[in-house]
Order: sequence, then structure tokens, then C-alpha cells
Amino acid sequence: MASLTATSILAGCATKSEDISASYVSPNMFQQQSCGQLGEEAQRLSARATAAVSAQDRKASNDAAATAVSLVLFWPAAFLIKGDKASAAEVARLKGEMHAIEQASAQKRCNIRFNS
Repeated sequence: MASLTATSILAGCATKSEDISASYVSPNMFQQQSCGQLGEEAQRLSARATAAVSAQDRKASNDAAATAVSLVLFWPAAFLIKGDKASAAEVARLKGEMHAIEQASAQKRCNIRFNS
């Protein structure tokens, strides 16, 4: 029973960004762009992804701390931890767009790569 309760509580916690898989985004979305345009889009996307990943990891860290405290002090409060569906979806979408830009870039021989 205790492990089932702990599992259900942890399922509500925010996911670390590194554990979020990329959503599929077609590279065709970027086929009409030149290497220069792809580079500019990659820079904008990188800035948005950095902010989204930072926010996601902050939520995951805060949820982990809140879960630990609530399990020790008052375990029913752990059920109030909200999770992260919207922000995790944003991180997944941005990761997918990054993959799509890399694929479009490779097809055009632009050599745009994102750091992992």
C-alpha cells in the first residue's frame, strides 16, 4: 500500500527536462528556408528552449522537494502537487522542432547542430 501511494504521488511530480522525449515535427516545415533563415530560427528556438528547459527543471526540483517534505511531515499534502503537463508538452515540442531544423539543415548542408 505504501509503495502504491508513493508511486501515485511521484506520478504527479514534474518531469526533468532530460527525461522528456521530443515530439515529432516534420522537417518539411523548414524546407523553404535558406541556411541563413534556418540559423536565425535555430537561435530563436534555442533561446526559447533554454527558458523552457530551465523552467521545467525548476518545477521538477520544486516538486521533488515538496514531495519529500510532505511525505515526512504531512503525506496527504503530497497529493496537491500539480505536475507539469503543459510545460512538459512545450519542452517536447521545442525538442521536436530542434530535431526538425537539424534534419532540414542536413538536407541543405547547412550544418546546424544544437548542443544536447
